[in-house]
Amino acid sequence: MAVACQSARVFGPLAAAASAATREELMQGRRRSHGGSSSSSRVSSTEIVRCSFSSSSSLSLLSSSSFLPRRSQKQQALMMRVATLEESKKMMRMRIQCNSSSSMEETSSAAAVQRKKRPQYIPNRIDDPSYVRVFDTTLRDGEQSPGATMTSKEKLEIARQLARLGVDIIEAGFPIASPDDLEAVKLIAQEVGNNVDEDGYVPVICGLSRCNKRDIDAAWEAVKYALRPRIHTFIATSEIHMVHKLKKSPDEVVKIATEMVAHARSLGCQDIEFSPEDAGRSDLEFLYRILGEVIKAGATTLNIPDTVGYNLPSEFGALIGKLKANVPGADNVIFSTHCQNDLGLATANTLAGAYAGARQVEVTINGIGERAGNASLEEVVMAMRCRGQQLLGGLYTGLNTKHIAVASRMVSDFTGMVVQPHKAIVGANAFAHESGIHQDGMLKNKATYEILSPDDIGLIRTDDAGIVLGKLSGRHALKTRLVQLGYELDAKDLDDVFKRFKAVAEKKKNLSDEDLEVLISDEVFQPEALWALSDLQVVCGTMGLSTATAKLVGSDGVQYVGSAMGTGPVDAAYKAVDTIVKAPVMLLEYGMNAVTEGIDAIAHTRVVIRSHDPLTVTHAQTGSQVARSFSGTGASEDVVVSSVRAYVSALNKMLTFRAPRKEVKVVTSSTEPRVSA
Repeated sequence: MAVACQSARVFGPLAAAASAATREELMQGRRRSHGGSSSSSRVSSTEIVRCSFSSSSSLSLLSSSSFLPRRSQKQQALMMRVATLEESKKMMRMRIQCNSSSSMEETSSAAAVQRKKRPQYIPNRIDDPSYVRVFDTTLRDGEQSPGATMTSKEKLEIARQLARLGVDIIEAGFPIASPDDLEAVKLIAQEVGNNVDEDGYVPVICGLSRCNKRDIDAAWEAVKYALRPRIHTFIATSEIHMVHKLKKSPDEVVKIATEMVAHARSLGCQDIEFSPEDAGRSDLEFLYRILGEVIKAGATTLNIPDTVGYNLPSEFGALIGKLKANVPGADNVIFSTHCQNDLGLATANTLAGAYAGARQVEVTINGIGERAGNASLEEVVMAMRCRGQQLLGGLYTGLNTKHIAVASRMVSDFTGMVVQPHKAIVGANAFAHESGIHQDGMLKNKATYEILSPDDIGLIRTDDAGIVLGKLSGRHALKTRLVQLGYELDAKDLDDVFKRFKAVAEKKKNLSDEDLEVLISDEVFQPEALWALSDLQVVCGTMGLSTATAKLVGSDGVQYVGSAMGTGPVDAAYKAVDTIVKAPVMLLEYGMNAVTEGIDAIAHTRVVIRSHDPLTVTHAQTGSQVARSFSGTGASEDVVVSSVRAYVSALNKMLTFRAPRKEVKVVTSSTEPRVSA
């Protein structure tokens, strides 16, 4: 065992957690030794790691005296040295294979994994032990980010994109939070949850609920229209949460959890996920107990959350391994991970959990979510794509990764959460090379500095046909380039983008891909237009107060004009808009950046507002009422126009939540502009 421990230090990643097959053999042996009782036996983490490593490494087999024939110490030492060299060569071949991803020959194994057929969906079982379900919670946990509120239309568009991406489960929201949230989840269940593709794929539509009947009933009312509905219910299990938040004893928590899972089952839901909130800081024996009881009550998936991002990868992987080995009935459910990013370890913890036996990973696009965010879908999925075959036991997902770039952009635009430039996979700098040494290597062989290709996520930055888009370009050229970038627009959206494209091209000689994506954001990825900016005139300088006159068009085509003075051009313009809309708000955030280099660059603006009479929503974890804030984005060659577009976008989002469209008061008796008092 001493030699095996030494080898574990060299090849530690291979011994992070036990394989499911080996762990099952160990458990069967334990059950036989205990007369078939699984609940009374406990498998230690030392046994799991020892058993896992001996099954995955030829070196550990050779290190065990029971596997060595009688030889001299010198012969045994020589065999150990040969085995070490062989293991080193194997690891080197694996690294070379992944790092040379631009070559077809060197990526054949990874590509073969991605081409595997998605296993048939069965709630509590996956027939392929290497398949990992992707549970996307962008629309639920992701929306809990401050300012990330989305309208029902925006949520539906993101859900459609997630379906194109191929995620297995879409957590569409927290239905009890508000009537708007319930209707949004129901809409997604009806439209996306019934759209079966030619391969038979249709995503599971999930609704979150706390462990109470009112929440669960609302969740079922929202998701029951989907072909594959799921209820996800949770209750806290850590001592600090039970004592200070729930003020309940462990026995009471177990009783509530089992009764509520049974209630969800009684409604007719056959797919039930249970989460012990703050599992990463919960007592292990209590987790074994409560998880065993909810399995008996009908749970089909057990989600293990590191709610506050407290665990390290070795801890979290070991936690999953222990739960799979010791929870009664663990063989009859799917284990899942949900890792927060408070210490920047969400992706690492998720991969550790999957390697230890979890076969569902809960993630969000761009890693958005509560506080520091969640495990990032693109990071987890692409890590499995790159290293899953070699170092993660062949783990793979069913995602079409070429839809990642568009999904990332859509979520960023709808939520207003800007992706940091150095964000892995989808950041602006993820595939950029400025260092001379790096550029030299890239010119000689892209695999020198890129382990993934931008094409893998649908990021296309060059045009083989040599098309340069400018003011003389036609609709067909624009449509072709947008399709290459991953955007398939309907006729109306294409018309809107083409009009803006021609207007911008009159002022800017050539439009880059970044310019096109910003125009799509400003024309397509916008909330329902209760108000639209028609014209804007601003006078500003050092010789007096700035003045602005704005003309807005109402939802039925009636025009309004408003004027105001302010401390600067943007302040004056915003006040002019306020005289028309008459919806008092507080400006919480304002930011602007140039999309590209040059004096003619398009300006992109993001604002976050909150009403003086705020709308509230129920927070999933605390149950408290939280004031909604609303973000908006805008783009233009003029910085003031860009700012006003963003402000109107945020107002539209807020007004869509506040009142039905038909209740917005506009004048319909005249086609002349109406001057606001």
